[in-house]
Amino acid sequence: MKIAILGSGGREHALTFSISKSNIVEKIYCIPGNAGTSELAENISLDTNNFKTVYEFLKNNNVDLVIIGPEDPLVNGIVDYLEKLNIKVFGPNKIASQLEGSKIFTKKLCKKYKIPTAEFGIFENVDDSNRYIDNAKHPLVIKADNLAAGKGVYICRDKKESYTAVKEIFDGKFGVAKNILFEEFLEGEEMSYFIVSDGKTFKYFGSAQDHKRVGEGDEGKNTGGMGAYSPSRLFNKELEQKIKDRIIKPTLKGINDLGTKYKGFLYAGLMIVGNEPYLIEYNVRMGDPECQTILPTLETDIIQIFQSCINEKLNEIEIKWINKKSLCVVLCSNGYPDKYKKNIIINNLEQLNLGENNYLFHAGTKKQDNKIYAVGGRVLNFISISKTYSEAKKNIYKNLEKLNWKDGFFRKDIGYKVIDK
Repeated sequence: MKIAILGSGGREHALTFSISKSNIVEKIYCIPGNAGTSELAENISLDTNNFKTVYEFLKNNNVDLVIIGPEDPLVNGIVDYLEKLNIKVFGPNKIASQLEGSKIFTKKLCKKYKIPTAEFGIFENVDDSNRYIDNAKHPLVIKADNLAAGKGVYICRDKKESYTAVKEIFDGKFGVAKNILFEEFLEGEEMSYFIVSDGKTFKYFGSAQDHKRVGEGDEGKNTGGMGAYSPSRLFNKELEQKIKDRIIKPTLKGINDLGTKYKGFLYAGLMIVGNEPYLIEYNVRMGDPECQTILPTLETDIIQIFQSCINEKLNEIEIKWINKKSLCVVLCSNGYPDKYKKNIIINNLEQLNLGENNYLFHAGTKKQDNKIYAVGGRVLNFISISKTYSEAKKNIYKNLEKLNWKDGFFRKDIGYKVIDK
């Protein structure tokens, strides 16, 4: 089979790695890919939001299956576009992708299908938003309605912070925002829960705990993710049943009631309050860096999973996992998530101890003249799987020390809630 993967981040490198292990795959294209994917696939420099150009490449190269990594092309309808042209593609269609594309769409669906979530309010301008803030209880969660690469969420401790959040969102910090969403602040612990769905059935595809804040102890600005561990320490069978019955099943029913089916990965961002799950948000693809954390523990051929979803035969396969703990630490460029330098060389990559249980997935990198350069905010993902989180963490930090990249930084406390000091 010939496979194409759309995207250029750590998630896409992790997907490329998993796909490369399949014995039914003969060729992988990454569009556009990064320095890491170029070791396993052929990188193709195309704009993933130019659907016509992407289609022409897929057709001319007889690609059998396309995997969509990031959210933008999904929300913009690339699955619908390619399916109409008889290209097999793994990912949700445009209607289903509203679960991530519009937070307000998801909130309204929650209300209609009685899915547990935080109380909320929706406003269309600054004045109405500020009047709401005047009488609101703080802390208060404020979200841009549109896609914001995981960063358009504010947890405001007082009115001043809330006014600032409203101004930044409506001023276009995260793109054009026609609406703003206010949510009550839920006191609990976050958890990422993943499924894969073929439109008829769904199956568990891992749990994780992401670390969004840039600083130690979950302080500082929101990022795309500084690291993660899997499975989540909160995960248990009783909680999972509640998640399936109260959140996943009614959501998929809601999509079905719109006259379509949900096919692809679905990532539920949850707040767990006393072993009770509340939906914070949905992502219509694998998370980043959760994907990098989860996929190394997958035993089943991932291509078989993709094919079973496209053919609506997910019930016919068993998804098997390695019974180990997985930890991921993200190495970022100095200055991230604000301004950072680009085109900085990364040396010493050949010094790293990589193998069966230790992995390196590239994110914001490029290869030029046989040298690797950092071109993004999040640059490299270091992953280790082990019997314990503590051992996995030690393996990762040994490799980070060997790399010794002076132009980057990383959090030293990833997994601190599951690792004894």
